[in-house]
Amino acid sequence: MGVGSYLTAATPPRLAVGGITVALPVLAVEQLGDVAVGGLLAAAALGPSIVAAPIAGALLDRSRRPGALVAGAGAATAVAFTIAAFLGPVPVWVVALALVLAGATTPFVFGGLSSFVTEKIPDERRAYAMDALAYNLGAVIGPAAVAAATALGSARAATLLMAAFALLGALATVPLRLRPLAGRHESASFLGTIAAGFRHIATHRPLAVITASGTLSQFGAGGLTIAAVALSISRTGEAGQGPVIVTAFAIGGLLGALWNSRHQSRRAPEWVMGAGFAATGVFTVLAVLDLGSWWTVAAIGASGLFTASSSAAMLLIRKQQSPPALRSQVFTVGAGLRAAAAAAGAAIAGFAAGVGAEALIVAIGAVWIASGAMLLGYPRGAPAIDGER
Repeated sequence: MGVGSYLTAATPPRLAVGGITVALPVLAVEQLGDVAVGGLLAAAALGPSIVAAPIAGALLDRSRRPGALVAGAGAATAVAFTIAAFLGPVPVWVVALALVLAGATTPFVFGGLSSFVTEKIPDERRAYAMDALAYNLGAVIGPAAVAAATALGSARAATLLMAAFALLGALATVPLRLRPLAGRHESASFLGTIAAGFRHIATHRPLAVITASGTLSQFGAGGLTIAAVALSISRTGEAGQGPVIVTAFAIGGLLGALWNSRHQSRRAPEWVMGAGFAATGVFTVLAVLDLGSWWTVAAIGASGLFTASSSAAMLLIRKQQSPPALRSQVFTVGAGLRAAAAAAGAAIAGFAAGVGAEALIVAIGAVWIASGAMLLGYPRGAPAIDGER
């Protein structure tokens, strides 16, 4: 088992989650004529992951069969998305409940599965480069698959396709044969395990620094869609270029992930993470120069090139700075904080849209640069502690 088997298990569920947030609003319009319902359903699918993250991580850390939990999460997501596909005949409240349950399983296949990648790909740097690639593939291919399925069929067909991807991921997890990362857990209680995880994240300085930096960066990432639409309206009078700008960022991220999967930097991961975040911020700020639409798209695309290498470095540090007994919890909580920050960034950008599109873009770039600068506080020579078994 190696790169191919891991990507086969990790990519489909992330693709499904990436696509469902696009499919649900279109489905709501198609079946109910109400895009607001679609937005609420998308929130129902994503929101619970924030609350469920520490619970999912603790379950994985304590379980003797973590693979069964990950596979079960994928299967539950597939069932929920199938129910959601029949919005209209199925009442909205039933669909919402199914999506909430699916959202609660998301940490298992995002941060949770990431915590096991080095068990299948021994080279740490390559392992997290591949994991970052799986995230980027999901972020790009998921929405693209929904767009294609909707154009060729319907939003219902697109939603069912996302359910199929979730099921594929669940089935592909079984051959991985995931094993516990540590021996028998010493904590006397489940709540004690959760408390130990939060305490480690908050008080272990290397982990605290990269968690704060990674979370802050997502405030900027979350606001990009709003800022891109605002910039398009400001420059052209129409919103049409907004999705093009966002797509350029996603494609840049995918190209960067493909490059990073073959050419991992041998510099210290904290350097790669900080420099990558800062570079993303600098190119984002450069996008405000009014040199034509081509320049805006190119600058934002270039900013995305550095996201995969910095994300892979962040994942590597999470692993190195986590004892095996708490690793899954560190990964799921970290992913949950980033998801919450992205949601908050989108909300703040929406409220702040009146300050001007250019100012919003500069603010987003400044957030990325600040998150990179935070790595200057990473303790030099911090030893890895993941060997504590």
